[in-house]
Amino acid sequence: MTLEEAQAQVDLWIRTYGVRYFSELTNLAILTEEVGELARILARRYGDQSEKESDQNRDLADEMADVLWVLICLANQTGVNLTDAFEKNIDKKTRRDAERHKGNEKLN
Repeated sequence: MTLEEAQAQVDLWIRTYGVRYFSELTNLAILTEEVGELARILARRYGDQSEKESDQNRDLADEMADVLWVLICLANQTGVNLTDAFEKNIDKKTRRDAERHKGNEKLN
């Protein structure tokens, strides 16, 4: 699935089942909440915190998909084409950082 297809699929789901998009500020709050849930799993599974029993059955991929879902909602309701934005972002990073990380001793 392309980003364009994902944006269309989310929009169709919202119009079919969700009645309407939540406001942009509500979706921003939801995005923050979803990123927090993702951070909790990563901090406990891969970081220094010990994983609680209640966290062990949490699905990392599902939490990432929740973040993506809300981000796509925000893109749709603000008129952002994520394909174009992502392509421009890759180009920007490539021009800016083409040699930057190769010389970073912390990464070698």
